[in-house]
Amino acid sequence: MLKFSVVIACYHDEEKLAHLLAQLCSLPCRPYEIIVVDAANSDACAQICIQFQVRRIVSEPCRGQQLRIAATQATGDVLWFLHADAQLSTDPLTAMADALAQGALGGYFRFRFAAPRDWPAWILEPAIALRCRFGVPYGDQGIFIVRSIYHQIGGHAPWPLFEEVPLVRAARQAGKFVPLAEPIFVDPRRWQRDGWWQRTWHNRCLALNFARGVAPQRLACLLYTSDAADE
Repeated sequence: MLKFSVVIACYHDEEKLAHLLAQLCSLPCRPYEIIVVDAANSDACAQICIQFQVRRIVSEPCRGQQLRIAATQATGDVLWFLHADAQLSTDPLTAMADALAQGALGGYFRFRFAAPRDWPAWILEPAIALRCRFGVPYGDQGIFIVRSIYHQIGGHAPWPLFEEVPLVRAARQAGKFVPLAEPIFVDPRRWQRDGWWQRTWHNRCLALNFARGVAPQRLACLLYTSDAADE
């Protein structure tokens, strides 16, 4: 049996974190270990981790650094990286284990918006699947990878944004990095707040600027300024 180490980056998202931990703890087989990396050093986060008996690490507020720190302390065979506001399907561990048994070194889940869903979700989801096939899936799609391979290829970049891009590119060069049919559900709150098309356009502009060489630290300032009302 593979041992899965779940790594969750959290920053002032305790209510969503509690829901995710409840889901993880109620899976048919509980993961080998769950590590929450708290970038806010929040008392509420600490209490939630005690409640669900999971490990908590305090880190600076930089998602790439959060994930790297937890990965160095994880001891499972496979690392599974989740955002705190993710919602899971019925049996994601089996889906990952099956892919790994078939020779994959890692992969990612199918992007789906969680309820409540508006009609643009039905257009955006297949567009995101197409982008992932020819581009890079992002961290909100539950990236998983064999731990030894993760460290071999350098892990996440120590950036606050687009930290998974070098990891995914290196993983694809190293072996089979596969999309799963199993979905992971992404919280639509930011799309609903900003407008579905406005938020999508904003995200694409960030990605295009990153591809042009704009520093992730600078892009993160733009993103987190627009998200500040949501915290």
